[in-house]
Amino acid sequence: MNFYNNQTKLKFLLSIIGILIILISLWYTNFLVNQIRHNERNNMELWAQTIVKKAQLVSSADSLFKILQIEERKRAALLAKAYQKIAKGDDKDLTFYFDLIRDNTSIPMIMTNGRRKIQGSGNIDLNTDSIEYLRGSLYEEFTEYQPIVLEYLESSKIYLYYKNSHTYNKIQQIVEDLNKSFFEEIVLNSASVPVILCDSTLTQILDFGNIRESKIHDSVYIVNLMQEMLEQNTPIPIDLGHSDRRFILYMDSNLQTSLRYFPIVVLIAIAIFIMLGYLMFSTSRKAEQNQVWAGLAKETAHQLGTPLSSMLAWIDLLRMQNVDESSLKELEKDVNRLEIITNRFSKIGSIPKLKLMDVGEVVTLFVDYLKVRTSKKVVYEINTHAENGHSIIAPLNESLFGWVIENLCKNAVDSMAGDGKIIIDITEDQNAVYIDIKDTGKGIPSKRQKTIFKPGYTTKKRGWGLGLSLADRIITNYHKGKIFVKSSVINKGTIFRIQLKKSSFLQ
Repeated sequence: MNFYNNQTKLKFLLSIIGILIILISLWYTNFLVNQIRHNERNNMELWAQTIVKKAQLVSSADSLFKILQIEERKRAALLAKAYQKIAKGDDKDLTFYFDLIRDNTSIPMIMTNGRRKIQGSGNIDLNTDSIEYLRGSLYEEFTEYQPIVLEYLESSKIYLYYKNSHTYNKIQQIVEDLNKSFFEEIVLNSASVPVILCDSTLTQILDFGNIRESKIHDSVYIVNLMQEMLEQNTPIPIDLGHSDRRFILYMDSNLQTSLRYFPIVVLIAIAIFIMLGYLMFSTSRKAEQNQVWAGLAKETAHQLGTPLSSMLAWIDLLRMQNVDESSLKELEKDVNRLEIITNRFSKIGSIPKLKLMDVGEVVTLFVDYLKVRTSKKVVYEINTHAENGHSIIAPLNESLFGWVIENLCKNAVDSMAGDGKIIIDITEDQNAVYIDIKDTGKGIPSKRQKTIFKPGYTTKKRGWGLGLSLADRIITNYHKGKIFVKSSVINKGTIFRIQLKKSSFLQ
């Protein structure tokens, strides 16, 4: 199998394999991403369930505390009623009420007169010698509830102040600490995701976690963030009892969000890697081809140099022996032709010098050389479409440019099997010169028109496939122009176009 000539098929095959590798890589990557995303989601749901369970625990504790609070107030009210009964002395048997007061070992109480002078106290460590009046912070402690007025005499009243028991206060503190630690756990231990604790209306933010504090005061940002949270996940309700309902808003973790774009990042990375690899390979291959071209051309020029010198010496020797001069002139033409070819090869790989020349004259010069060396059935026609009789000028290297014309004309002769017509039209516009070489040959299939300039392409059994490749390199690399198939019709002919810039840099 000729890999070089079938490189288009090989490229297509490699492209298919590359696409399959990319698709498989993306599928597997997406599979892993979905697995991680699924696990992340499960963790979030497990965390949400844990929060709900703890909320139920907090709600139960809060409910028990509410019951204790009611019972505590009932005891205080009953105690106050006992004092009132004793003060009024309505009942003959007050033993029950005295027992009730005596059994009170938990509710702190202070009795004062109308001027708040302390008359007595219970269940409180109070030095009445140093503190005579109920005032200041002590007064604030015992005014959570309205004092009970005890009327001993018509003109004498005793005021009974009381507050919650120490046991009640301790339980209250425990419940408050439990609520506080619960909410702190929500906002701090929330799987590293942004969390907002809201009231029952989903408008007031009670606490937050994993959100920059500077952002929490940005109303526009918070509204958008809460809307995004509501779209991503259903709010988690927290029922703390007694209509105290709150909601937890949260969004997907940064890891889960990043995983959504991971396959795209992988695809871009693979594409960049393939592109860089292709560019490096293509550049390396072209550099290698340039080295081979230059080395082969210079070696060919070197090998031709020695026999050419010998042939020139033989011509001089034959002339001294009075050989027919006409024969010697023809021989000299061929030797001069070999010198031109040697000169051409020697310039491959180096930067040739360009100079402004008449394109029509150069084309005519090389076509005239070919006319006497091709079949007489081949007709050549050169048309120079210059305005006002002026010549069409372009920067050329005569030797190398003539080589291109010769290669294109020889290919045209081969395509016509030595019988047909070659028409060369030379035109110009403001920026460029165009040379169209048309033949009446068998034409070039459209699928081959892009490969004919590649080294190795040939339709001849013994051809090297270097002629059009050399022509492409001479026009593209050395003259900074273009050469391509303008049109081709099977069994009718082909038009090659050479496009040269008028402003090409002159070396």
